[in-house]
Amino acid sequence: MKITAIESLQWDEYPRLLVVRVHTDAGVIGLGETVDKVPGAKGALHGTLAPLLLGQEALDIEGLWRFAMDNIMYHGYAGAELRALSAVEIALWDIMGKHYDAPLYHLLGGKVRDRVPTYNTCIGFGPVQDYAAWRSDAGALARSLLDDGIRAMKIWPFDPYSEATLGQYISPEAIENGLKPIRQIREAVGGAMEIGIECHFRWNRFSIERIARALEPYNILFLEDAMPAVYPDEIKAFAQRTSIPVIGSELLMTRWQLRDWLVKGVAQILMTDPTWTGGIAETRKIASMAEAFGVPLVLHNIAGPICHAACMHLGEHIPNLFFVESVRALYKTYFPVMSNLAPKAEDGSMAVPEGPGLGVTLRPDMLERADLTRAVSEGAGRAEGRRAMGDHWAVEEIR
Repeated sequence: MKITAIESLQWDEYPRLLVVRVHTDAGVIGLGETVDKVPGAKGALHGTLAPLLLGQEALDIEGLWRFAMDNIMYHGYAGAELRALSAVEIALWDIMGKHYDAPLYHLLGGKVRDRVPTYNTCIGFGPVQDYAAWRSDAGALARSLLDDGIRAMKIWPFDPYSEATLGQYISPEAIENGLKPIRQIREAVGGAMEIGIECHFRWNRFSIERIARALEPYNILFLEDAMPAVYPDEIKAFAQRTSIPVIGSELLMTRWQLRDWLVKGVAQILMTDPTWTGGIAETRKIASMAEAFGVPLVLHNIAGPICHAACMHLGEHIPNLFFVESVRALYKTYFPVMSNLAPKAEDGSMAVPEGPGLGVTLRPDMLERADLTRAVSEGAGRAEGRRAMGDHWAVEEIR
């Protein structure tokens, strides 16, 4: 079953999403997705990856991934090229599942749990404005989330105070202001709601330690991306000085960038995003590597229905899963507009689409919308079989 076309879809209403469809000569179409910095990923998809992958065997996922990685490794792989490759790789797994009429979690080796634990990242979209809600009355939002079957939430109340000092200092007054929504949650629902704090790598070590000391009495679930991921030794030192578990980092791509974190014991919890880090198989490899160090994994999931489905299948399969992130403001608004997927939390967890493949289909009208931008790469491609780059200067024509 050969790859005959690679198609990208963008909609003006959802500018952060790039949906990828991989077509085959058997008529099977796989869906993939990546999120954010879409122009770069789209350029890499059609300009770099499609010429390598067109005409190749669609079921040889590992071989195609290695071939593509060998080609993009030369110029800094962990950026647009890897986001594009992640989307294609997810689509190839979807093709395999449809080919064998099996859900993705069966292809991975089956499930270790029946439902996937999740926390809600409190952003807003359309009529579901969870971001505005936690900034005005986080206690009321916590009650609303509990009513929706959600038992854990993530907010970032200290971020605004980093801008004036570039994260070099946070005042006692700012600390008190940042604690306000956390106090509201505890006063409203007590310990019924777990609270994660996102830091968006905005602080130096002095400032994040000050924040952590103020948070410790509130039984916080985790602190995410306390400092930039390029400072692993500083993050490790911080993690050893606070009782709050530290998570990092979706900013590190592939097992190679995450390996040093595990060897050094930087953080108690690892995080990665399948639509950025290389796809389904790479995420499973990262999970297995983390499991060998006794480290649990969070799956970063802030995109669309395809990413959500991929994370759910992985979450059902990965033994050392901590949580799969989810966003109520997205899955309650545009997921059912775009697709057949309409997730619902129950007692802090979610069900997994049954498949085949990812179990996600785009609604037909999504392909007819006026705000759709579609690009297609098709044809024979430029790669004759799969080969390592090696001495590529020996090729008659360098393109």
